[in-house]
Amino acid sequence: MAYPANIARLLFAALALALPGVRALAAEPVPSATDAERRCPGLIAGLPDVRLVKFAPVALGQGEVRLTYVGHSTFLIESPRLVRIATDYNDYLKPPVLPDIVTMNHAHTTHYTNAPDPGIKFVLHGWNDDGSPAMHDMSFQDVRVRNVPTNIRDQAGGTERHGNSIFLFEVAQLCIAHLGHLHHTLTKQQLDDIGRLDVVLAPVDGTYTLDLEGMMDVLQALKAPLMIPMHYFSAVTLQRFLDRAKQNWKVETNETPSILLSRASLPKHPKVLVLPGH
Repeated sequence: MAYPANIARLLFAALALALPGVRALAAEPVPSATDAERRCPGLIAGLPDVRLVKFAPVALGQGEVRLTYVGHSTFLIESPRLVRIATDYNDYLKPPVLPDIVTMNHAHTTHYTNAPDPGIKFVLHGWNDDGSPAMHDMSFQDVRVRNVPTNIRDQAGGTERHGNSIFLFEVAQLCIAHLGHLHHTLTKQQLDDIGRLDVVLAPVDGTYTLDLEGMMDVLQALKAPLMIPMHYFSAVTLQRFLDRAKQNWKVETNETPSILLSRASLPKHPKVLVLPGH
């Protein structure tokens, strides 16, 4: 059976990730303020196989957030006032509703678009074209969005300073971090800028982003009670991460790509939760 060129490239990429020796510098497959005010409030106590998400807009409770895994590095986050945020918004995977806010990173074109829908109210880039750090701290209705810049590898294997952002979403008394296309472990300053987290959305491919042990170090340093993997391309790659994660935390798989989050529902002990999709 003949596949369209873009699908063939995706299948090849998934195969490549399962093989030993694949290096982090390979190109990712493409389908065609340091002050306390900037920190998360610390409210807690203690493209491959794309599957479409059935979406039914349902009102959320005052302290609830709906999180839906769209695929790759894209999540849809919905606030009690139904403010909708899409992470690493791109041309290939889109949430089933128009977001109010989108965040992007630019390590590869599966993490951004040059033509966002004009109906989107806020488009936040995780990098600046002049190499300076992107700095965002905005509020809209019941949501606050800010970022902490990190570096990425460039195409020549060097370092592009401030080429990625960890975006932080404060909503319904929760702080959710999306690590973007993270390529390195975090400095003390970056950890201080991030602050205390409730949920972390982490790329776990172990090759194109941070290596597996490096990601373990990051997750242990962030100390979030709920960790959700993304950017894993295949079941083999995901399982490799989960086998390693089980040495530190409980691991569970959700039945659907969507979950409701609240402070009351956060696990008492740190947990990795897999949402269906790639």
